[in-house]
Amino acid sequence: MNSTAMRLETRTEAYAARPFPVTTHGRQPPRILIVDVLPPFWAGTCKSLCEALENFFSLACSLGGPCRIPLFSLYAAQTQHECLLPFVQLKGNFPRLLSCVAELRAVPREGSFHPKTECLKRAVQDGLQQFKQHSRLLGTGGGVSSCSVEITVVTSQPGRQVVKDLEAGLKDTDLVSLRRLQVVHLSKGDVLDSVDMDWVSHSSDDASPEDPLILGADIDLQTIGSDVISLETFFKAWLQDHGTDREHLHLLLPPSGLGAPLKTGMMCVKCDVQERLLNPDLLPTTGAPVNTPSKMAASQTTSLWRLRVIKALKADGVCQSVLYGLPAIIRPTCCWKLDWDDLEANQQHFQALCHCLLKKDLVLLAKNEPQTVGPSWNVTVHAYYIMAASSSFTLMAKPVASRELLLPCDFPALPEDLPEGGLREMESILHSLEVDQTYNPLQMQSDLYKQLRSLLARAAPGRQQGSAQGVLREQRPHPRQLQNRQVHTKARATVAPLPMIQVPPRLPPKVFKPITPAKDTCDLSLFSDDDDEFLHGL
Repeated sequence: MNSTAMRLETRTEAYAARPFPVTTHGRQPPRILIVDVLPPFWAGTCKSLCEALENFFSLACSLGGPCRIPLFSLYAAQTQHECLLPFVQLKGNFPRLLSCVAELRAVPREGSFHPKTECLKRAVQDGLQQFKQHSRLLGTGGGVSSCSVEITVVTSQPGRQVVKDLEAGLKDTDLVSLRRLQVVHLSKGDVLDSVDMDWVSHSSDDASPEDPLILGADIDLQTIGSDVISLETFFKAWLQDHGTDREHLHLLLPPSGLGAPLKTGMMCVKCDVQERLLNPDLLPTTGAPVNTPSKMAASQTTSLWRLRVIKALKADGVCQSVLYGLPAIIRPTCCWKLDWDDLEANQQHFQALCHCLLKKDLVLLAKNEPQTVGPSWNVTVHAYYIMAASSSFTLMAKPVASRELLLPCDFPALPEDLPEGGLREMESILHSLEVDQTYNPLQMQSDLYKQLRSLLARAAPGRQQGSAQGVLREQRPHPRQLQNRQVHTKARATVAPLPMIQVPPRLPPKVFKPITPAKDTCDLSLFSDDDDEFLHGL
Protein backbone atom coordinates (compact mmCIF):
# COMPACT_ATOMS: atom_id res chain seq x y z
CA MET A 1 0.00 0.00 0.00
CA ASN A 2 1.48 3.33 -1.02
CA SER A 3 1.61 6.44 1.13
CA THR A 4 -1.36 8.03 -0.62
CA ALA A 5 -3.56 5.01 0.02
CA MET A 6 -2.45 4.90 3.64
CA ARG A 7 -3.35 8.56 4.12
CA LEU A 8 -6.68 7.95 2.42
CA GLU A 9 -7.42 4.96 4.63
CA THR A 10 -6.48 6.91 7.75
CA ARG A 11 -8.72 9.83 6.86
CA THR A 12 -11.60 7.51 6.04
CA GLU A 13 -11.27 5.76 9.40
CA ALA A 14 -11.11 9.10 11.16
CA TYR A 15 -14.27 10.15 9.35
CA ALA A 16 -16.11 7.04 10.49
CA ALA A 17 -14.83 7.03 14.07
CA ARG A 18 -15.23 10.68 15.06
CA PRO A 19 -18.86 11.75 15.33
CA PHE A 20 -17.79 14.65 17.53
CA PRO A 21 -14.66 16.80 17.48
CA VAL A 22 -11.89 15.46 19.66
CA THR A 23 -11.04 17.74 22.56
CA THR A 24 -7.56 19.18 22.78
CA HIS A 25 -5.75 17.44 25.61
CA GLY A 26 -2.63 19.52 24.98
CA ARG A 27 -4.22 22.22 27.14
CA GLN A 28 -4.10 19.96 30.21
CA PRO A 29 -2.09 21.49 33.06
CA PRO A 30 0.88 19.87 34.79
CA ARG A 31 -0.09 18.07 37.98
CA ILE A 32 1.51 17.57 41.39
CA LEU A 33 0.21 14.82 43.69
CA ILE A 34 1.01 15.15 47.39
CA VAL A 35 0.22 12.02 49.43
CA ASP A 36 -0.16 12.36 53.18
CA VAL A 37 1.50 9.22 54.57
CA LEU A 38 1.19 10.09 58.25
CA PRO A 39 0.49 7.09 60.52
CA PRO A 40 -1.87 5.74 61.69
CA PHE A 41 -4.07 7.05 58.83
CA TRP A 42 -1.69 5.71 56.21
CA ALA A 43 -2.24 2.09 57.29
CA GLY A 44 -5.86 2.16 56.13
CA THR A 45 -5.27 3.72 52.73
CA CYS A 46 -1.79 2.57 51.63
CA LYS A 47 -2.84 -0.62 49.87
CA SER A 48 -5.81 0.78 47.95
CA LEU A 49 -4.06 4.03 46.98
CA CYS A 50 -0.94 2.28 45.67
CA GLU A 51 -3.02 -0.21 43.69
CA ALA A 52 -5.11 2.59 42.19
CA LEU A 53 -1.96 4.51 41.22
CA GLU A 54 -0.46 1.44 39.54
CA ASN A 55 -3.65 0.83 37.57
CA PHE A 56 -3.89 4.47 36.55
CA PHE A 57 -0.22 4.73 35.53
CA SER A 58 -0.43 1.55 33.44
CA LEU A 59 -3.47 2.96 31.63
CA ALA A 60 -2.15 6.50 31.12
CA CYS A 61 1.29 5.34 29.93
CA SER A 62 -0.25 2.95 27.38
CA LEU A 63 -2.87 5.32 26.00
CA GLY A 64 -2.17 6.44 22.44
CA GLY A 65 -2.91 9.81 20.93
CA PRO A 66 -1.94 13.19 22.37
CA CYS A 67 -0.33 13.32 25.80
CA ARG A 68 -3.13 13.96 28.28
CA ILE A 69 -0.90 14.66 31.30
CA PRO A 70 2.10 16.64 30.03
CA LEU A 71 4.00 16.77 33.35
CA PHE A 72 3.55 14.92 36.63
CA SER A 73 5.29 15.08 40.01
CA LEU A 74 4.76 13.05 43.20
CA TYR A 75 5.44 14.02 46.83
CA ALA A 76 5.17 12.07 50.07
CA ALA A 77 4.49 14.08 53.24
CA GLN A 78 4.97 12.74 56.76
CA THR A 79 7.04 14.57 59.38
CA GLN A 80 8.82 16.13 56.42
CA HIS A 81 8.07 16.25 52.72
CA GLU A 82 9.99 14.24 50.12
CA CYS A 83 9.86 14.57 46.33
CA LEU A 84 9.66 10.99 45.08
CA LEU A 85 9.36 12.00 41.44
CA PRO A 86 10.35 15.34 39.86
CA PHE A 87 8.40 16.58 36.84
CA VAL A 88 8.32 13.93 34.10
CA GLN A 89 5.99 12.98 31.28
CA LEU A 90 3.92 9.89 31.99
CA LYS A 91 4.56 8.29 28.62
CA GLY A 92 7.85 6.44 28.54
CA ASN A 93 8.41 6.61 32.32
CA PHE A 94 6.35 3.69 33.60
CA PRO A 95 9.34 2.02 35.39
CA ARG A 96 10.05 5.23 37.31
CA LEU A 97 6.38 5.54 38.24
CA LEU A 98 6.32 1.96 39.54
CA SER A 99 9.43 2.71 41.56
CA CYS A 100 7.68 5.68 43.18
CA VAL A 101 4.69 3.51 44.09
CA ALA A 102 7.08 0.98 45.62
CA GLU A 103 8.58 3.76 47.75
CA LEU A 104 5.11 4.72 48.92
CA ARG A 105 4.44 1.13 49.94
CA ALA A 106 7.70 1.07 51.89
CA VAL A 107 6.66 4.02 54.09
CA PRO A 108 6.02 2.79 57.67
CA ARG A 109 2.32 2.38 58.38
CA GLU A 110 2.54 2.12 62.15
CA GLY A 111 3.60 4.64 64.72
CA SER A 112 2.31 7.62 66.62
CA PHE A 113 2.83 11.03 65.09
CA HIS A 114 1.19 14.31 65.90
CA PRO A 115 -0.57 15.60 62.74
CA LYS A 116 1.25 18.62 61.34
CA THR A 117 0.07 20.55 58.31
CA GLU A 118 3.39 22.38 58.12
CA CYS A 119 4.66 19.43 56.10
CA LEU A 120 1.80 19.69 53.60
CA LYS A 121 2.30 23.43 53.30
CA ARG A 122 6.01 23.00 52.58
CA ALA A 123 5.27 20.30 50.01
CA VAL A 124 2.94 22.72 48.19
CA GLN A 125 5.55 25.47 48.28
CA ASP A 126 8.29 23.13 47.07
CA GLY A 127 6.06 21.92 44.22
CA LEU A 128 5.39 25.50 43.10
CA GLN A 129 9.10 26.29 43.21
CA GLN A 130 9.89 23.15 41.23
CA PHE A 131 7.33 24.09 38.58
CA LYS A 132 8.73 27.60 38.24
CA GLN A 133 12.27 26.27 37.80
CA HIS A 134 11.12 23.66 35.28
CA SER A 135 9.18 26.25 33.28
CA ARG A 136 12.10 28.68 33.31
CA LEU A 137 14.54 25.97 32.25
CA LEU A 138 12.59 24.39 29.41
CA GLY A 139 10.18 27.15 28.42
CA THR A 140 7.06 26.53 26.38
CA GLY A 141 8.88 24.28 23.94
CA GLY A 142 9.91 21.74 26.54
CA GLY A 143 6.56 20.11 27.18
CA VAL A 144 5.06 22.82 29.42
CA SER A 145 1.78 23.70 27.71
CA SER A 146 0.40 25.74 30.63
CA CYS A 147 1.71 28.59 32.74
CA SER A 148 -0.01 27.21 35.85
CA VAL A 149 -0.02 23.94 37.75
CA GLU A 150 -2.67 21.95 39.63
CA ILE A 151 -1.80 20.49 43.04
CA THR A 152 -3.79 17.68 44.66
CA VAL A 153 -3.31 16.76 48.33
CA VAL A 154 -4.60 13.29 49.29
CA THR A 155 -5.09 12.82 53.03
CA SER A 156 -7.07 10.81 55.54
CA GLN A 157 -7.03 13.58 58.12
CA PRO A 158 -10.18 15.69 58.61
CA GLY A 159 -10.51 17.60 55.36
CA ARG A 160 -11.90 20.88 56.65
CA GLN A 161 -9.11 21.26 59.15
CA VAL A 162 -6.50 20.58 56.46
CA VAL A 163 -8.06 23.23 54.21
CA LYS A 164 -8.12 25.77 57.03
CA ASP A 165 -4.48 25.11 57.93
CA LEU A 166 -3.35 25.36 54.31
CA GLU A 167 -5.16 28.67 53.88
CA ALA A 168 -3.41 30.06 56.93
CA GLY A 169 -0.01 28.63 56.02
CA LEU A 170 0.02 29.81 52.38
CA LYS A 171 -1.16 33.38 52.97
CA ASP A 172 2.33 34.81 52.30
CA THR A 173 3.16 32.47 49.38
CA ASP A 174 3.25 33.61 45.74
CA LEU A 175 0.40 31.65 44.14
CA VAL A 176 0.43 33.19 40.68
CA SER A 177 1.45 29.91 39.03
CA LEU A 178 -1.09 27.88 41.04
CA ARG A 179 -4.09 27.10 38.90
CA ARG A 180 -5.93 24.98 41.44
CA LEU A 181 -5.30 23.52 44.89
CA GLN A 182 -7.46 20.55 45.80
CA VAL A 183 -7.66 18.61 49.05
CA VAL A 184 -9.04 15.08 48.67
CA HIS A 185 -10.22 13.51 51.91
CA LEU A 186 -10.30 9.71 51.90
CA SER A 187 -13.22 8.41 53.90
CA LYS A 188 -13.84 4.87 55.06
CA GLY A 189 -16.82 4.50 52.76
CA ASP A 190 -16.94 2.13 49.82
CA VAL A 191 -18.73 2.78 46.52
CA LEU A 192 -18.75 -0.83 45.30
CA ASP A 193 -22.45 -1.06 46.07
CA SER A 194 -23.22 2.32 44.47
CA VAL A 195 -24.37 2.33 40.88
CA ASP A 196 -23.51 5.90 39.96
CA MET A 197 -20.46 6.24 42.24
CA ASP A 198 -21.53 9.74 43.26
CA TRP A 199 -18.85 11.86 44.83
CA VAL A 200 -19.65 14.04 47.84
CA SER A 201 -17.99 17.34 47.08
CA HIS A 202 -17.52 20.21 49.47
CA SER A 203 -16.01 23.62 49.02
CA SER A 204 -14.30 26.00 51.32
CA ASP A 205 -17.21 28.35 50.66
CA ASP A 206 -19.11 26.37 53.30
CA ALA A 207 -16.88 27.85 55.99
CA SER A 208 -18.35 30.20 58.50
CA PRO A 209 -18.49 33.92 57.64
CA GLU A 210 -15.86 34.76 60.24
CA ASP A 211 -13.31 32.59 58.41
CA PRO A 212 -12.05 34.81 55.59
CA LEU A 213 -10.69 33.36 52.34
CA ILE A 214 -6.99 34.05 52.47
CA LEU A 215 -6.10 32.61 49.08
CA GLY A 216 -6.81 34.31 45.78
CA ALA A 217 -8.49 31.10 44.64
CA ASP A 218 -10.58 28.74 46.75
CA ILE A 219 -9.19 25.44 47.98
CA ASP A 220 -11.47 22.69 46.73
CA LEU A 221 -12.35 20.03 49.28
CA GLN A 222 -13.59 16.72 47.94
CA THR A 223 -14.47 13.57 49.89
CA ILE A 224 -14.21 10.20 48.19
CA GLY A 225 -14.08 6.60 49.32
CA SER A 226 -10.77 4.99 50.18
CA ASP A 227 -11.43 1.90 48.01
CA VAL A 228 -9.59 1.19 44.76
CA ILE A 229 -12.49 1.96 42.42
CA SER A 230 -13.16 5.39 43.94
CA LEU A 231 -9.48 6.33 43.72
CA GLU A 232 -9.20 5.03 40.15
CA THR A 233 -12.22 7.07 39.14
CA PHE A 234 -10.74 10.18 40.68
CA PHE A 235 -7.39 9.77 38.90
CA LYS A 236 -9.08 9.02 35.58
CA ALA A 237 -10.67 12.45 35.68
CA TRP A 238 -7.17 13.76 34.89
CA LEU A 239 -7.44 12.10 31.46
CA GLN A 240 -10.47 14.20 30.54
CA ASP A 241 -10.25 17.65 29.04
CA HIS A 242 -11.71 20.16 31.49
CA GLY A 243 -10.52 23.24 29.64
CA THR A 244 -12.94 26.15 29.78
CA ASP A 245 -11.20 28.60 27.46
CA ARG A 246 -13.66 27.85 24.66
CA GLU A 247 -16.75 25.80 23.94
CA HIS A 248 -16.51 22.50 22.05
CA LEU A 249 -19.79 22.23 20.15
CA HIS A 250 -22.45 24.52 18.70
CA LEU A 251 -25.87 22.88 18.39
CA LEU A 252 -27.88 24.75 15.75
CA LEU A 253 -31.69 24.70 16.03
CA PRO A 254 -34.33 26.33 13.83
CA PRO A 255 -35.84 29.57 15.17
CA SER A 256 -38.76 29.25 17.55
CA GLY A 257 -40.87 32.07 16.12
CA LEU A 258 -41.23 33.60 19.58
CA GLY A 259 -39.72 36.95 20.45
CA ALA A 260 -37.20 38.88 18.36
CA PRO A 261 -35.81 37.11 15.27
CA LEU A 262 -32.21 35.94 15.46
CA LYS A 263 -29.58 37.48 13.23
CA THR A 264 -28.50 34.16 11.73
CA GLY A 265 -31.99 32.69 11.65
CA MET A 266 -30.85 29.80 13.86
CA MET A 267 -30.68 29.27 17.59
CA CYS A 268 -27.22 28.22 18.81
CA VAL A 269 -26.91 26.10 21.95
CA LYS A 270 -23.24 26.08 22.98
CA CYS A 271 -22.03 22.80 24.51
CA ASP A 272 -18.94 21.02 25.75
CA VAL A 273 -18.04 17.47 24.71
CA GLN A 274 -16.83 15.04 27.35
CA GLU A 275 -15.57 11.53 26.76
CA ARG A 276 -17.50 8.77 28.47
CA LEU A 277 -15.12 5.94 27.61
CA LEU A 278 -11.51 5.53 26.64
CA ASN A 279 -11.23 4.43 23.03
CA PRO A 280 -10.03 0.78 23.11
CA ASP A 281 -8.25 1.34 19.78
CA LEU A 282 -5.81 3.67 21.59
CA LEU A 283 -4.60 0.83 23.82
CA PRO A 284 -2.09 -1.84 22.69
CA THR A 285 -4.23 -4.52 24.35
CA THR A 286 -7.79 -3.34 23.92
CA GLY A 287 -10.80 -4.23 25.94
CA ALA A 288 -12.08 -6.24 22.95
CA PRO A 289 -10.47 -9.31 21.41
CA VAL A 290 -8.78 -9.15 18.05
CA ASN A 291 -11.72 -10.81 16.32
CA THR A 292 -14.77 -8.77 17.28
CA PRO A 293 -18.13 -9.78 15.73
CA SER A 294 -17.90 -7.16 12.99
CA LYS A 295 -14.28 -8.04 12.17
CA MET A 296 -15.15 -11.74 12.09
CA ALA A 297 -17.88 -11.10 9.54
CA ALA A 298 -15.64 -8.87 7.42
CA SER A 299 -12.58 -11.10 7.35
CA GLN A 300 -14.50 -14.40 7.05
CA THR A 301 -11.89 -16.09 9.19
CA THR A 302 -12.12 -19.82 9.83
CA SER A 303 -11.51 -19.57 13.57
CA LEU A 304 -14.48 -20.18 15.83
CA TRP A 305 -15.52 -17.29 18.01
CA ARG A 306 -17.11 -18.10 21.36
CA LEU A 307 -19.28 -15.98 23.65
CA ARG A 308 -20.50 -17.22 27.02
CA VAL A 309 -23.70 -15.67 28.37
CA ILE A 310 -23.19 -14.80 32.04
CA LYS A 311 -26.42 -12.98 32.93
CA ALA A 312 -29.56 -11.30 31.61
CA LEU A 313 -30.29 -7.60 32.04
CA LYS A 314 -33.34 -5.41 31.72
CA ALA A 315 -33.30 -3.66 28.35
CA ASP A 316 -33.79 -0.24 29.92
CA GLY A 317 -31.05 -0.93 32.47
CA VAL A 318 -28.18 -0.55 29.97
CA CYS A 319 -26.97 3.00 29.43
CA GLN A 320 -26.18 3.67 25.79
CA SER A 321 -23.15 5.74 26.76
CA VAL A 322 -21.22 2.62 27.84
CA LEU A 323 -21.62 0.90 24.45
CA TYR A 324 -18.87 1.40 21.90
CA GLY A 325 -17.63 0.05 18.59
CA LEU A 326 -19.49 -1.22 15.55
CA PRO A 327 -22.46 -3.54 16.10
CA ALA A 328 -22.76 -6.97 14.52
CA ILE A 329 -25.93 -8.75 13.38
CA ILE A 330 -26.14 -12.36 14.56
CA ARG A 331 -28.44 -14.89 12.92
CA PRO A 332 -28.78 -18.70 12.98
CA THR A 333 -26.13 -20.50 10.98
CA CYS A 334 -26.61 -21.94 7.50
CA CYS A 335 -23.48 -24.10 7.57
CA TRP A 336 -23.93 -26.91 5.02
CA LYS A 337 -21.70 -29.27 7.00
CA LEU A 338 -24.30 -29.61 9.75
CA ASP A 339 -27.01 -32.21 9.62
CA TRP A 340 -30.40 -31.02 8.42
CA ASP A 341 -32.07 -31.93 11.70
CA ASP A 342 -29.40 -30.02 13.62
CA LEU A 343 -29.90 -26.97 11.42
CA GLU A 344 -33.65 -27.01 11.96
CA ALA A 345 -33.35 -27.49 15.72
CA ASN A 346 -30.73 -24.73 15.93
CA GLN A 347 -32.98 -22.32 14.05
CA GLN A 348 -35.89 -23.08 16.36
CA HIS A 349 -33.74 -22.50 19.44
CA PHE A 350 -32.49 -19.19 18.04
CA GLN A 351 -35.99 -17.96 17.22
CA ALA A 352 -37.25 -19.05 20.64
CA LEU A 353 -34.41 -17.14 22.31
CA CYS A 354 -35.26 -13.95 20.39
CA HIS A 355 -38.95 -14.36 21.17
CA CYS A 356 -38.34 -14.78 24.91
CA LEU A 357 -35.96 -11.81 25.07
CA LEU A 358 -38.48 -9.57 23.33
CA LYS A 359 -41.36 -10.82 25.47
CA LYS A 360 -39.50 -10.29 28.76
CA ASP A 361 -37.75 -7.09 27.55
CA LEU A 362 -34.31 -8.51 28.35
CA VAL A 363 -30.84 -8.35 26.85
CA LEU A 364 -27.95 -10.75 27.34
CA LEU A 365 -24.55 -9.95 28.78
CA ALA A 366 -21.91 -12.21 27.23
CA LYS A 367 -18.18 -12.65 27.74
CA ASN A 368 -15.68 -13.82 25.17
CA GLU A 369 -14.11 -17.21 25.75
CA PRO A 370 -10.42 -17.68 24.84
CA GLN A 371 -9.93 -20.03 21.92
CA THR A 372 -6.72 -21.57 23.24
CA VAL A 373 -5.11 -21.69 26.65
CA GLY A 374 -1.87 -19.69 26.54
CA PRO A 375 1.09 -19.75 28.88
CA SER A 376 0.65 -18.78 32.50
CA TRP A 377 2.35 -15.40 32.02
CA ASN A 378 0.03 -14.40 29.16
CA VAL A 379 -2.97 -12.51 30.55
CA THR A 380 -6.18 -12.91 28.56
CA VAL A 381 -8.14 -9.69 28.16
CA HIS A 382 -11.85 -10.42 28.35
CA ALA A 383 -14.43 -8.37 26.51
CA TYR A 384 -18.11 -8.06 27.33
CA TYR A 385 -20.98 -7.71 24.86
CA ILE A 386 -24.62 -6.74 25.06
CA MET A 387 -26.84 -8.88 22.82
CA ALA A 388 -30.32 -7.53 22.08
CA ALA A 389 -33.07 -9.20 20.06
CA SER A 390 -35.09 -7.60 17.28
CA SER A 391 -38.46 -8.34 15.71
CA SER A 392 -36.69 -9.69 12.62
CA PHE A 393 -35.43 -12.63 14.72
CA THR A 394 -31.83 -11.52 14.80
CA LEU A 395 -29.51 -10.54 17.62
CA MET A 396 -27.38 -7.42 17.66
CA ALA A 397 -24.09 -7.69 19.57
CA LYS A 398 -22.22 -4.58 20.64
CA PRO A 399 -19.20 -4.21 22.95
CA VAL A 400 -19.93 -2.80 26.38
CA ALA A 401 -17.36 -1.00 28.53
CA SER A 402 -15.66 -2.60 31.49
CA ARG A 403 -14.22 -0.91 34.56
CA GLU A 404 -10.86 -0.10 32.97
CA LEU A 405 -12.30 1.95 30.09
CA LEU A 406 -14.86 3.88 32.13
CA LEU A 407 -14.24 7.58 32.74
CA PRO A 408 -15.91 9.56 35.57
CA CYS A 409 -19.34 10.95 34.81
CA ASP A 410 -21.26 12.75 37.57
CA PHE A 411 -23.79 14.89 35.73
CA PRO A 412 -26.80 16.10 37.75
CA ALA A 413 -30.32 14.95 36.99
CA LEU A 414 -32.65 17.08 34.87
CA PRO A 415 -34.70 19.37 37.15
CA GLU A 416 -38.46 19.02 37.10
CA ASP A 417 -39.29 22.72 37.38
CA LEU A 418 -37.97 24.65 34.38
CA PRO A 419 -38.36 28.33 33.46
CA GLU A 420 -41.56 28.86 31.50
CA GLY A 421 -39.98 31.16 28.91
CA GLY A 422 -37.22 28.76 27.86
CA LEU A 423 -39.63 25.81 27.96
CA ARG A 424 -42.15 27.47 25.61
CA GLU A 425 -39.39 28.55 23.22
CA MET A 426 -37.88 25.07 23.01
CA GLU A 427 -41.31 23.44 22.59
CA SER A 428 -41.95 25.80 19.66
CA ILE A 429 -38.63 24.82 18.08
CA LEU A 430 -39.31 21.10 18.41
CA HIS A 431 -42.84 21.54 17.09
CA SER A 432 -41.44 23.05 13.87
CA LEU A 433 -39.23 20.02 13.19
CA GLU A 434 -40.36 17.22 10.91
CA VAL A 435 -40.99 13.99 12.81
CA ASP A 436 -40.31 10.59 11.22
CA GLN A 437 -41.23 7.25 12.70
CA THR A 438 -37.96 5.59 11.70
CA TYR A 439 -34.50 6.56 10.60
CA ASN A 440 -33.64 5.65 7.01
CA PRO A 441 -29.88 5.90 6.35
CA LEU A 442 -30.49 5.71 2.59
CA GLN A 443 -31.97 9.18 2.75
CA MET A 444 -28.88 10.66 4.42
CA GLN A 445 -25.78 11.55 2.44
CA SER A 446 -22.49 12.50 4.07
CA ASP A 447 -20.55 13.54 0.94
CA LEU A 448 -17.96 10.88 1.72
CA TYR A 449 -17.69 9.93 -1.96
CA LYS A 450 -16.88 13.53 -2.88
CA GLN A 451 -14.17 13.66 -0.26
CA LEU A 452 -12.63 10.40 -1.46
CA ARG A 453 -12.67 11.56 -5.08
CA SER A 454 -11.06 14.83 -4.06
CA LEU A 455 -8.32 12.99 -2.15
CA LEU A 456 -7.67 10.67 -5.08
CA ALA A 457 -7.54 13.60 -7.51
CA ARG A 458 -5.02 15.45 -5.36
CA ALA A 459 -2.92 12.31 -4.99
CA ALA A 460 -1.92 12.44 -8.71
CA PRO A 461 -1.63 16.15 -9.64
CA GLY A 462 0.61 15.55 -12.70
CA ARG A 463 -1.70 13.10 -14.34
CA GLN A 464 -3.75 14.59 -17.17
CA GLN A 465 -7.30 13.41 -17.31
CA GLY A 466 -8.51 12.84 -20.85
CA SER A 467 -12.00 13.13 -22.20
CA ALA A 468 -14.68 10.58 -21.50
CA GLN A 469 -14.20 8.98 -24.93
CA GLY A 470 -10.47 8.67 -24.36
CA VAL A 471 -11.09 6.94 -21.04
CA LEU A 472 -13.54 4.53 -22.61
CA ARG A 473 -11.15 3.87 -25.51
CA GLU A 474 -8.35 3.21 -23.05
CA GLN A 475 -10.48 0.84 -21.02
CA ARG A 476 -11.92 -1.03 -24.04
CA PRO A 477 -9.91 -4.27 -24.57
CA HIS A 478 -8.34 -5.16 -27.91
CA PRO A 479 -10.26 -7.81 -29.94
CA ARG A 480 -7.27 -10.15 -29.69
CA GLN A 481 -7.16 -9.65 -25.95
CA LEU A 482 -10.88 -10.31 -25.77
CA GLN A 483 -10.42 -13.53 -27.75
CA ASN A 484 -7.61 -14.67 -25.51
CA ARG A 485 -9.71 -13.83 -22.48
CA GLN A 486 -12.62 -15.89 -23.79
CA VAL A 487 -10.37 -18.82 -24.58
CA HIS A 488 -8.82 -18.60 -21.16
CA THR A 489 -12.25 -18.50 -19.56
CA LYS A 490 -13.37 -21.50 -21.52
CA ALA A 491 -10.28 -23.44 -20.59
CA ARG A 492 -10.85 -22.71 -16.94
CA ALA A 493 -14.42 -23.99 -17.29
CA THR A 494 -13.27 -27.42 -18.50
CA VAL A 495 -11.21 -28.31 -15.42
CA ALA A 496 -12.10 -31.26 -13.26
CA PRO A 497 -15.70 -31.27 -11.99
CA LEU A 498 -16.61 -30.72 -8.38
CA PRO A 499 -15.58 -33.39 -5.85
CA MET A 500 -19.19 -34.58 -5.63
CA ILE A 501 -18.96 -36.18 -9.12
CA GLN A 502 -18.26 -39.91 -9.37
CA VAL A 503 -15.52 -40.17 -11.97
CA PRO A 504 -15.59 -43.35 -14.17
CA PRO A 505 -12.55 -45.65 -13.85
CA ARG A 506 -11.75 -45.50 -17.59
CA LEU A 507 -11.44 -41.73 -17.50
CA PRO A 508 -7.90 -40.73 -18.65
CA PRO A 509 -5.99 -39.45 -15.64
CA LYS A 510 -4.40 -36.63 -17.67
CA VAL A 511 -7.76 -35.01 -18.37
CA PHE A 512 -9.49 -35.37 -15.01
CA LYS A 513 -8.01 -35.98 -11.58
CA PRO A 514 -10.26 -38.33 -9.57
CA ILE A 515 -11.10 -36.92 -6.16
CA THR A 516 -12.62 -39.07 -3.48
CA PRO A 517 -15.74 -37.37 -2.17
CA ALA A 518 -16.10 -36.65 1.51
CA LYS A 519 -18.45 -38.77 3.57
CA ASP A 520 -20.69 -35.87 4.47
CA THR A 521 -21.11 -34.49 0.96
CA CYS A 522 -24.30 -34.61 -1.04
CA ASP A 523 -24.78 -37.49 -3.57
CA LEU A 524 -26.79 -35.41 -6.03
CA SER A 525 -24.92 -34.48 -9.17
CA LEU A 526 -24.81 -30.93 -10.44
CA PHE A 527 -24.79 -32.13 -14.09
CA SER A 528 -27.66 -33.40 -16.21
CA ASP A 529 -28.07 -36.89 -17.69
CA ASP A 530 -26.74 -35.71 -21.08
CA ASP A 531 -23.53 -34.65 -19.42
CA ASP A 532 -23.17 -38.07 -17.78
CA GLU A 533 -23.62 -39.82 -21.12
CA PHE A 534 -21.00 -37.54 -22.63
CA LEU A 535 -18.54 -38.41 -19.87
CA HIS A 536 -19.14 -42.18 -20.30
CA GLY A 537 -18.57 -41.84 -24.01
CA LEU A 538 -15.02 -40.50 -23.54
